[in-house]
Amino acid sequence: MSDEAASGGEAADEYEIVAGAIFRDGRLLLAQRIRPPELAGMWELPGGKVEALETPQQALERELAEELGVVVRCGRRIGVDVALGGMRVLRAYRVEILAGEPVALDHAQLAWVDADTLETFDVVGNDRAWIPDLLAELRRLRQPEPS
Repeated sequence: MSDEAASGGEAADEYEIVAGAIFRDGRLLLAQRIRPPELAGMWELPGGKVEALETPQQALERELAEELGVVVRCGRRIGVDVALGGMRVLRAYRVEILAGEPVALDHAQLAWVDADTLETFDVVGNDRAWIPDLLAELRRLRQPEPS
C-alpha cells in the first residue's frame, strides 16, 4: 500500500484505497512495510490508492504488478470498509494470481500465513479490521472437500 495511503497524506478528492487478499494453498500473503517509519516492520495486505480514471479493480491490478511483480485478477470484496477519515475508505478484495510469483519489490519481505499464524503477525492498524474475515476464509480453505 502506498505511504500516502497509509499515513493519510493523499489529496482530499481521493476516495478509495485498495488492498489485495491473495490466498494460495490455504494461506494468505502478507507484505512487510519498509516505510513510513511509523509503519516500517509491520505487515499488510499489499495494494494502494485508486488513481484518477481507474476502477478499484484496475488500481489493485496495477499496484500488485508494481509491488509484487504479478499479474492478477481482482475478485469479490472481503471484509468491512475501513474509514480513513474525510472521504477516504480502505477496501480489501480477494485476488487471484494469473501469472508470476510474488516478489517483495516494494516491501521488506513477504510471508504466506495460515489461520494458525495470522494473528501472530504485527498487522497495520487499518488492516486489522479484516482479520476476522481473513481468518474465516483461511479456515474455510483448510476444510477438506466433501467426498
